[in-house]
Amino acid sequence: MPDPEKTSSGFDENVAGALCYSLGWISGLVFYLVEPRNTFVRFHALQAVMFFGVACVAFVICLTIPFLGWILSIVVFYASLAVWLLMMLKAYQGQRFRLPIVGRMVEERL
Repeated sequence: MPDPEKTSSGFDENVAGALCYSLGWISGLVFYLVEPRNTFVRFHALQAVMFFGVACVAFVICLTIPFLGWILSIVVFYASLAVWLLMMLKAYQGQRFRLPIVGRMVEERL
């Protein structure tokens, strides 16, 4: 595997890609704004913003619905946690892993 290229933030691109997911949509937004050229990092940053933005909204909506919503919020939380871990791992391995719906939307915007 060739050496990963450096990003404008000074990180190797695989490390920066993994860090895009570290704080959900917040870190994704930061990396999207500070990384103007590296498409690998921008892909992971925008995918983090879109996925975790929707997950946060879904979680809050679920919390407002008594009982059934509370159960759904637990499902949303653990599903988001699983995606978070998977995406950090894939980005760190240097893979441009696309989530089913969000990944396609991200690639259309890059």
